[in-house]
Amino acid sequence: MIKKSLLYIILFLSCLDLAKSQELVIGLQSNPFLKNENEKFAETKDLADTLELPLFDDFSGSDIFPDSKKWDDDYVLINNTYTEDQITTGVVTFDALDNTGRLYDNAYSIVFEADHLTSQPINLNYSATENIRISFYYQPGGLADIPEENDSLTLQFFAPVENKWYPVWKATGGAYSDFKIVIIKIDKSRFLKKGFRFRFINYASLSSNLSDPSMVSNCDQWNIDYVLLDKNRNAGDTIFRDVAFRYPLRSLLKTHEAMPWKHFRQIYLQEMDTVISIHYRNNDTIVRSVTRIFEIWDVYKNTLAKSFSAGTTNIDPLTNVDYNANLIYTFNTDNNDSALFKVTGWLMTDVFDPKENDTLVYYQKFSNYFAFDDGSAEGGYGISGQGARNAMVAYRFKSYMLDTLRAIRICFNDSYLNANLRAFDLKVWDDNNGVPGNVLYTHEGAMVEQAESINGFYTYFIRGKVAVDDIFYVGWKQRSETFLNAGFDINTPNEGRQLFWINGTWNQSAVSGSIMIRPVVGKSIITSINDLQYSNKTKLHFWPNPANDYITFDSQELPVSDLIYISVFDLQGRQLLNVPFSERIDISSLREGIYIVVANLNGRSIGYNRLVRIN
Repeated sequence: MIKKSLLYIILFLSCLDLAKSQELVIGLQSNPFLKNENEKFAETKDLADTLELPLFDDFSGSDIFPDSKKWDDDYVLINNTYTEDQITTGVVTFDALDNTGRLYDNAYSIVFEADHLTSQPINLNYSATENIRISFYYQPGGLADIPEENDSLTLQFFAPVENKWYPVWKATGGAYSDFKIVIIKIDKSRFLKKGFRFRFINYASLSSNLSDPSMVSNCDQWNIDYVLLDKNRNAGDTIFRDVAFRYPLRSLLKTHEAMPWKHFRQIYLQEMDTVISIHYRNNDTIVRSVTRIFEIWDVYKNTLAKSFSAGTTNIDPLTNVDYNANLIYTFNTDNNDSALFKVTGWLMTDVFDPKENDTLVYYQKFSNYFAFDDGSAEGGYGISGQGARNAMVAYRFKSYMLDTLRAIRICFNDSYLNANLRAFDLKVWDDNNGVPGNVLYTHEGAMVEQAESINGFYTYFIRGKVAVDDIFYVGWKQRSETFLNAGFDINTPNEGRQLFWINGTWNQSAVSGSIMIRPVVGKSIITSINDLQYSNKTKLHFWPNPANDYITFDSQELPVSDLIYISVFDLQGRQLLNVPFSERIDISSLREGIYIVVANLNGRSIGYNRLVRIN
């Protein structure tokens, strides 16, 4: 994990000297993961009856929003990338973004009310002698922006009879960043009622002194973990009898997060890692025993590819363990073009342990692109200041066979007042002794675009064919001094692959994370309706067409398989939907227009039809 000594991310932008051009990393103006997910929360929200004690949540599930059976709103983000030294996998992060991933409408340079996390109603109809207490861990900043002294995180209790919220605890920003634990006794009669609630609220403030609005960004993060409300607790009851994973699984490739399957098969002996790295912790005060078990599943073949135990070991109290399980396996499958593997890790612990944080799942994807980033932007990258008008940014990749570059995917963050939505030159270079050399491709006047898809990548298609073999670079040349604000993965070091050009010289990047840019290679990509060559494919039948909210398929014309996916492309070839097949598919997120609907089995197209979406 990234250490604080390496995190020279610009946290106090008002203090920047912008007289000279420099590469900068800032917080996010928006969070692309939230743009579509808030609708899912609303659809699955379960307004349960009053909850009974205990209420416990360590936010270790796979969702990015809190469990709607426990929590009444969806403003905070569950993640594993905004913090370090986690107690268990998954924390909730409070920031200046709403539940659609955009800055709050009331966001300003003076303190404003931002995220909420509100519990569902709880039955607290107990006597004060029951010793009811709530505890939680909190951390300001983490790997993101540390709140200033005027910013704060507060806890409020709700008195059901009075229908009124009362503040009971507050933490202000400052120069500390470790997780701290808080435990509070609830003994006032106004709170000891059925229908009690509690909520956390953060108060944030934007930077007030920036000459470039595209650099005004998300800020003032707080992280919360391990919330427990229960009876029969004492003031020292801050120890949890729990052994848990602390961080998620990552790629089992040595240098890539994802890569094309054909390229992996060329170098699998050196690219396949020999270990599965896991990180877990004994949160108890006694020695605990744990067994580590792993499984790799070939998703396309629906078969078990590898399973093994890494043995049983004892863990000392309150101890973190970083463990590399020996892996004797190489990804392999019958599919020639793509592959997908599900990697699962388990901790077998005592029966009284919470089990939600004992399992990790990671999907190793082999598609048609190279990726070093993990798909999660914790910041924004760019060049700004005097001399940045012609600055260039390049990321080094390697093609392990002669191939054709078809597109470049870039995650550009939203910017304050849309200030970075301007033109730049998209570029591809060959290699010249470790720096970009001859220009292989230029798309002059490309526009900064934010994708509507959940991963936040926008696809820039290559005009013509660009052959790549061995080292090549993809990036951009700026046309102004405006900060372009590309997505930046703070948690993945770039290993010297990232460069920037200013005043005639290529320089190694001085920041540790990775720009979120992905070259796409291989077969021609669908870029228009005329590119579809499905004369030998089944014509899908669905209705209605034109359609508004949903389309229904005739399932009998497709083979029965859990591996069929339905993709929807626009006429520029951009994939807007990709969901497992069901007879009824929701298309309400699409804009009015004409689309191509494609059915895929094991990554191969088996049918298509045109769709007209109307309002």
